[in-house]
Amino acid sequence: MAKRMFLMLGVTAVLLTALGFMKFKQIHSAVQAASFQPPPEAVTSVVVQREQWPATMGVIGTMEAVHGVMVSADLPGIVARINFDSGKPVRAGDILVELDTSQERAQLASFEAQRDLAKVNFGRMQQLVKDGVISRMEYDQATAQQKQTEANVGEIRATIERKAIRAPFSGVLGIRKINLGQYLSAGSAVVQLQSLNPIYVNFGLPQQALGQVRVGRSLRVTSEDLVGKVFTGRVTALDSVVDQATRNVQVQATLPNPEGKLQPGMFVQVEVVLGASRSVVTLPASAISYAPYGDSVFVIAELKDPKGQTYRGVRQQFVKLEGSRGDQVAVVSGLNPGDEVVTSGVFKLRNGGAVQVNNKVQPGNNPAPKPEDS
Repeated sequence: MAKRMFLMLGVTAVLLTALGFMKFKQIHSAVQAASFQPPPEAVTSVVVQREQWPATMGVIGTMEAVHGVMVSADLPGIVARINFDSGKPVRAGDILVELDTSQERAQLASFEAQRDLAKVNFGRMQQLVKDGVISRMEYDQATAQQKQTEANVGEIRATIERKAIRAPFSGVLGIRKINLGQYLSAGSAVVQLQSLNPIYVNFGLPQQALGQVRVGRSLRVTSEDLVGKVFTGRVTALDSVVDQATRNVQVQATLPNPEGKLQPGMFVQVEVVLGASRSVVTLPASAISYAPYGDSVFVIAELKDPKGQTYRGVRQQFVKLEGSRGDQVAVVSGLNPGDEVVTSGVFKLRNGGAVQVNNKVQPGNNPAPKPEDS
């Protein structure tokens, strides 16, 4: 009996020892994990400097022709001749379309004959009224008849002239909308005509910018469809009211467009100069960590670990941004010249984390980048 008891006590002691050893190993592993330091993260960096940043605002604009109309028929008639080609330039006064005027010309010949007869009768009446052969009333009737025939001739000539559809101004034609022999009613569309040089760009600016925008301010216009092309112009008009829905004011600028690259209706990027340039700290856009509670960057500095040893690490610094230009953003507060800021790899960093700087490959930091295929 005693032997069995000693055996059970020995087995229990062995089990307790094993459990104690396992618990010791777990605690030891946890202590080691708590003191483990992850390896430094590889990042790129830049030492920030102050630059003169132009006070500009980027918005989306729409191109509009200075003169643009749909040329249409003034009077009804049948198309007798088409004197233009689609997409070609024309000058003011060029005849685009001639409508059939055979009936009007026949009427003109009749009215001209009546006019000539009225002139002869009027000449006779002048002599007869001097001689007292006819009354003054008959003479007045002859005078009115002569004037009426002159008016009839002028009216039919004006009708014939109006059946020659002319370009109201110089510009570039669109696609022809009529065919030879087609009957046109009054107001029927013939062809679009747009004056492309100069050209307008219309865009909206928030009401906060009204105090900084005035007629004569310069601006730059670019388009994703015209890579490498930059057009410059000046503000020529501001709307007199602010849109109640958007709280924006419409602005119109005029640009030279000698090659006709800008077309009415195109969406473009407009950069408006609002005032004098200012001194700001510039960073590549990849250096900013955007978040709902605030934008921040990681500043590289000499930090100390719990053991008091120094290492190169990062601290998170909140910043205030104001505007962008190309690959760059403007930082107006939160950084000082000389600070070394992480420019790539910010998504994997934490406050106090160790870093290793490798600047062999740097992110874009160009205020006016150009695509490689441009």
